[in-house]
Amino acid sequence: MSYSLQTLETPRGSNDPARELLRRFGLRSSLIRFKVINALIAAQRDGHGLGARGVHSAVTVQSAELLFISVREVLKRLCEDGVLCLQVDKRYRFTPLAWDVLLGAEMEVV
Repeated sequence: MSYSLQTLETPRGSNDPARELLRRFGLRSSLIRFKVINALIAAQRDGHGLGARGVHSAVTVQSAELLFISVREVLKRLCEDGVLCLQVDKRYRFTPLAWDVLLGAEMEVV
């Protein structure tokens, strides 16, 4: 299956797409999950995934107090619940279903 990587354009600081994604997968919302998801949205929009260190670097730009282990645990949980998949190159990407939810959430926000 092929999925187009449409741009998710949300108002700066809006967590609505991430909130809807977490809700649809039965997960609670948290600031660290929002930051991880938003970092991965930006990476996927640019056509690539991020490894755990890349995600950590992206989220610590905004909030230096986040530990690498905390980011890694969020990534692990999102993989277990089918939101993300870990590719053979050790980069995380959204599953096709999760990406579709994000695109759908974005269409509702606009």
